[in-house]
Amino acid sequence: MQILIVEDELGIVQFLKQGLEEEGYEITTASDGLIGFELTQSQQFDLILLDWMLPKISGIDLCKAIRIKNQTTPIIFLTAKDTVKETIEGLRAGANDYIKKPFSFEELTERIKVHLRHKKGLEILLLGNIKVDVSKYLVLKNDEEIALTQREFELLRYLIENKGKVCTRNQILKDVWNINFEYDTGVIDVFMNAIRKKLNLKIEEDYIKTIRGVGYIAND
Repeated sequence: MQILIVEDELGIVQFLKQGLEEEGYEITTASDGLIGFELTQSQQFDLILLDWMLPKISGIDLCKAIRIKNQTTPIIFLTAKDTVKETIEGLRAGANDYIKKPFSFEELTERIKVHLRHKKGLEILLLGNIKVDVSKYLVLKNDEEIALTQREFELLRYLIENKGKVCTRNQILKDVWNINFEYDTGVIDVFMNAIRKKLNLKIEEDYIKTIRGVGYIAND
């Protein structure tokens, strides 16, 4: 699971990064709102931890900007602001949760788990004119249902969840096939060809590119 931390207090960043990496999460950090915004436009994250008072772009404005294109990624505010008015303002900006500093790391990790479970159950993934409804195990292209096998669905889902990021064949074997030993990666190419054929991707619908000798990358 990929988590983005947008926080300008170095001590808090180091504390969160170390603790969450020990919990098994992959962590990316940003020290101001502008860097945070740029990261959210170029990468896919499963959850965002967001400070309220940030340099360059405030947490509130960043939250609103993220929500213009991304309605599903959970956003948790970490802030010293705690009045009812401020809490409501944060939630109206698009945040899913609100934790007051100082906070318990154990409480934070539990809240993260809750939001990730909720996201996993309700998530709609988009790739160009392709829509994947995770909760219904449904794939649509231009609102027409495309029948994929379970493995094909999981591979397509994985690539879209990691949109903008090169997914190596070995990573795919580990995360989709749950294979942690040396194995013929050619099986991935077979499934990928089947997915492309079923989606009937045109030249202009180059949503999934092959990175020769490495793997695949999904992009709108």
